[in-house]
Amino acid sequence: MKNFKLSRKLMMGAAVACALSVSLSSCEDDEETPPVTPPTVQQGQVDVNGDISSDVTWTSNNIYVLKSRVIVKSGATLTIEPGTIIKGDEGAEADAKPLVIAKGAKIMAQGTAANPIIFTSILDNIKQGEKVGTNLTESNRGLWAGLVILGDAPISPKTGTTDRIEGIPASVAEGVYGGSNSADNSGVLKYVSVRHAGVELVTGGGNEINGITLGGVGSGTTIEHVEVIANLDDGIEWFGGTVNVSHALVAYQGDDAFDVDQAYSGTISNVAYLAGVDSDHALEIDGPEGALQGSFTLTGGKLKGNKGEYADFRSNAKGTVENLYFWNFESSADVELDNDGVSVNYNAGELTMRNCVFNAPTGVALADISKDNATTPPTGFDFDVEFAADNNTIGTTAPSGFNKAEFTGWSWADNKGLLSDF
Repeated sequence: MKNFKLSRKLMMGAAVACALSVSLSSCEDDEETPPVTPPTVQQGQVDVNGDISSDVTWTSNNIYVLKSRVIVKSGATLTIEPGTIIKGDEGAEADAKPLVIAKGAKIMAQGTAANPIIFTSILDNIKQGEKVGTNLTESNRGLWAGLVILGDAPISPKTGTTDRIEGIPASVAEGVYGGSNSADNSGVLKYVSVRHAGVELVTGGGNEINGITLGGVGSGTTIEHVEVIANLDDGIEWFGGTVNVSHALVAYQGDDAFDVDQAYSGTISNVAYLAGVDSDHALEIDGPEGALQGSFTLTGGKLKGNKGEYADFRSNAKGTVENLYFWNFESSADVELDNDGVSVNYNAGELTMRNCVFNAPTGVALADISKDNATTPPTGFDFDVEFAADNNTIGTTAPSGFNKAEFTGWSWADNKGLLSDF
């Protein structure tokens, strides 16, 4: 969750404000979000208020509406049946209504390809048995809060061994994440789609909730076949932890698609990405903030750009990015080493991007893509030379490691016909 260009934030804020306008008046700017008429109350709607302190099951014959911030407390398990739809009500800042799985709690959201579990906005007219509604588009962002999962796995904050997740007030004890249990188990997310989230937490923009936030989530947790659609901020963000995530799709986010922080040390595999006109980086990678060191692996994927950047390695980033195929990015898009520390890490082999193919615009050379912003790079280190030596190339043939079939049938992106060129 990062601040980014003010002009973009102002535009996004205007779009969200337009979407949520009480008068439902039309926006004048064609780039802004069209007004949305809230659907009527549906049969089987169950309003959810307050915290969950004991085991509960949400069933597919109901549509659950988050009417407040809902925290599944330590010791409790929330089970969600395949095909269940959960809608977040409107509300920003202190009135934001995320679903939070606290440290020590579990979510058992085991959807299937035939019956995915869908988190979306109260403004979405999707009905039971449907995979997509008809009234919201990729431009409708920030209409509710998002999904937050917190665990007891190691993180690397600036001080200590725990931290407080963004978006949860300091008065709420369940906002703390991180610990010493690498194998911590926060449950299961399988065939889960999160849409139209990322409500603003600060007036005027600059601080929003991610579609899926993973804070200190351990390797005992299963996360696979997940997508985030039209989130106002990042798609998926990892704050430390060791959880492995496979078959993850992000589309039309307002900031970064896949964001890594605080020495996240798991593996992310088989990713898909569709950028929108307002999307920033496909990858934003930060490293340890404190004493604990750690690195991640991201392997296998296809990433379709727009006006944003390929990747930004920042703040002591460490890890391996490999076997990705990028296309449809602008000629100015680049892979950046942001500072001296990241340049040092790449030179030392603690950060590597390898075997990636860039289907770049005509006239763009590989050296135009690799960019070292270090003030004083290591002696003898040339990022352009090393980037090429790591088998990154300009081309049109994708490396191995991506399987589109894992996203077909269940995902919003596939149901909207957006994966034909993947």
